[in-house]
Amino acid sequence: MKIAIIGHSGSGKSTLARFLGQHYHCEVFHLDQLHFSSNWQERSDHDMIADLSTCLLKQDWIIEGNYANCLYEERMSEADYIIYVNFSRFHCVYRAFKRYLNYRGKTRPDMADNCQEKFDVAFVKWILLDGRSETIKNYNSVVKNTLIKPCLDKSKAAKSLYEYDQLIRVQN
Repeated sequence: MKIAIIGHSGSGKSTLARFLGQHYHCEVFHLDQLHFSSNWQERSDHDMIADLSTCLLKQDWIIEGNYANCLYEERMSEADYIIYVNFSRFHCVYRAFKRYLNYRGKTRPDMADNCQEKFDVAFVKWILLDGRSETIKNYNSVVKNTLIKPCLDKSKAAKSLYEYDQLIRVQN
């Protein structure tokens, strides 16, 4: 099974990916881990794409994250299911702040080594404004793009906590 999870920063993509990975006994790849090296150093797109290409070759995977410049169409095309976590921007800021309180001074399991959790003005601006338009534009372009196989039949959107809970309460 191949699952792509996309959505806004702070929406719960990593949490959902970890849960589904445990439930389906499937390897989870966090794109933030591939994008950053130690101490928040950004890796080149070339290096990230090389690592992501290896992930895509696996029989089963769960890949969470957006990164439109890194095999986005390939991920959406190959995925058996696409989950779009679409909470309000204020809910995402709230979740990101809760995550910060939980991991303050530590590195989350879905991040590269020594990338201590942070919550600053630039990140809040990204959640509220900058990242929001980019994510929606990318999702809509992939789902509506006729150059790749249509994704509507394999897409799910979680716009509320109830819908998110339903995704987590998966049935075999």
